[in-house]
Amino acid sequence: MGEQLLSVGIDIGTSTTQLILSWLTLENRAAPFTVPRVAISDREVLYRSDIHFTPLLSDTVIDAAGVRDIVAEEYRKSGFSPAQVDTGAVIITGETARKENAREVLSALSEFAGDFVVATAGPDLESILAARGAGADEYSREHHTTVLHFDIGGGTANLAKYAHGELTATGCLDVGGRLIKLDGGGRVTYVSPVFARAGCPAPQVGEAVTPEGLRPVIHTMVEALEQAAGLRPGRDRLDAFLTQGTGWVPEPVPAVSFSGGVADCIDKPRSDWLAFGDIGVLLGQAIAASPAFRQVNRFRGTETIRATVVGAGSHATDLSGSTIFYRDISFPLKNIPILKLTAPEEKAPAEELSAAIRDKLGWYADQGGLVQLALALRGEQNPSYARIQALARGIVDGLEPLRRAGFIPIVAVEADQAKVLGQAMAALVSGPLLCLDGVGMDNGDYIDIGAPVAGGSVLPIVIKTLAFHKS
Repeated sequence: MGEQLLSVGIDIGTSTTQLILSWLTLENRAAPFTVPRVAISDREVLYRSDIHFTPLLSDTVIDAAGVRDIVAEEYRKSGFSPAQVDTGAVIITGETARKENAREVLSALSEFAGDFVVATAGPDLESILAARGAGADEYSREHHTTVLHFDIGGGTANLAKYAHGELTATGCLDVGGRLIKLDGGGRVTYVSPVFARAGCPAPQVGEAVTPEGLRPVIHTMVEALEQAAGLRPGRDRLDAFLTQGTGWVPEPVPAVSFSGGVADCIDKPRSDWLAFGDIGVLLGQAIAASPAFRQVNRFRGTETIRATVVGAGSHATDLSGSTIFYRDISFPLKNIPILKLTAPEEKAPAEELSAAIRDKLGWYADQGGLVQLALALRGEQNPSYARIQALARGIVDGLEPLRRAGFIPIVAVEADQAKVLGQAMAALVSGPLLCLDGVGMDNGDYIDIGAPVAGGSVLPIVIKTLAFHKS
């Protein structure tokens, strides 16, 4: 057995809060006497927490102390301590990510996060983690097909489309089971402002409702999901419920899958429509009865309500390539924004490359000046010695303002050349320096980089997009 990392996943969602702990096993898959290629060969879930309702102080404020108590108790029950955690992710998802004190909650959980845990939330990352946690990517790969995965929780439906195992699109709809909350007698206690924004008639707080009375609003949300899958003509419903700041191009798909709390209500019909004090049971029943969704293959994922937290704990972490270079770095490095050049800029002579980098550093300046960032490159296949030297000069000169501001030159390359590039840069500058490869990113992404593992040959990384929802 190879080296193992203990990974934590904590998901604080609109409806529920959960935690899992997993072993990630590392394995060198390279042939003897060749450059090591360390990969995560196995993921084993060791502990699944109970499913807790996310504690709220009001409709707009999360109970940070309540969340902390839940996580502390689940750690105690698991038999593991926070000090044992090597990597993982804390995800604040759905409508919860829009609460006033989302960052305060992350701070309250810092003592349980270990030295290398993602503190992030957003529809893109959440969509990917849920789909991978449910196994939609593997199903797509194994069956050579396209799958659209819906992760439908309390406040949002996150979409991830995989074609032959490759992620092709992500999106998010404001469709969820707790957008309308009810008391035990069927009286409305909460209505999300989503319905007013979408122009969708919804009941009023205090109104007594029945399943028949809620059918029109439920049907409208299901139609939005059908249009997202390209199974219903038009996109009027889709556009009405698209989360602000996201987009989606509907195309007919041959297969769909579902996860999230609503998924359990699709596959396991409940007789009590008020079982959870919301519309989740009715929404699940309506999806199950949809003629449009019955036209395509619908497979049940390996995880439903736990898909996001399993994805966070078992699938958020990846590894860099093994031809890396680092000097005088204090790991971990967290929430580093990515600056990626265009292909022509990257291939330009050293002077033009330097000018392009300096010109774009201002993209990431805040009120206090420059911030720590990482330069992302595609890299070149079999570059000459002269080209590596020119690339090193251009990067070092371009990042000089960053160094003067006290930040570390960090370069992430897709191609397998970080070690030689780092060595060339090290000859030109003193002090901390980090070059890693095997990492594909884009502008708008962030990266977390953990302490070296596998004998120092690789770095655990998490690539993140859209750190927080925009209201």
